[in-house]
Amino acid sequence: SPFPQRKSKITASRKLLLKSLMLAKAKEEWDQEIVDKQLEKERYLSERITPLHTSGLSLSQLQDLCRELHEKVEIVDEERYDIEAKCNHNTREIKDLKIKVLDLRGKFKRPPLRRVRVSADAMLRALLGSKHKVSMDLRANLKSVKKEDTEKERPVEVGDWRKNVEAMSGMEGRKKMFDAAKSPTGQ
Repeated sequence: SPFPQRKSKITASRKLLLKSLMLAKAKEEWDQEIVDKQLEKERYLSERITPLHTSGLSLSQLQDLCRELHEKVEIVDEERYDIEAKCNHNTREIKDLKIKVLDLRGKFKRPPLRRVRVSADAMLRALLGSKHKVSMDLRANLKSVKKEDTEKERPVEVGDWRKNVEAMSGMEGRKKMFDAAKSPTGQ
């Protein structure tokens, strides 16, 4: 880059102090947010829910009050169920749209592939469909090799391994082996 790298003027201990102060401030604000939400919830519930006055009511009046409360609970439960169903529907729709977007981009997660044995004929049939009529026997197209040819190519010298063991032992034998390896003609 055209500009030389400048060393940071903040020391490591100062950076650590600043990080710890930032974390402390964030935790303080988070705790305050939790308290504020709890107070808001209590205020909302106190506005919506009137306190029950059950003192001085007869048995039939208490039963009527229970029935009325039960009906309200059922209505609220139905609304909760409807909202939950809408929410689930929306999350499914969002998931489907995300998949469509990924497909349009061409970046999608590929499934793990399994190895499958397929013959050459089946592969060509899958690729070409009904157009494929020629049978392809791969083994028939292999070059045939005669047994005599292979034996002529590699003449094998079979000798007695015990021969010259004494001659090759010791430093003299090692010198002979070294000289034989060094010379290209093998002399």
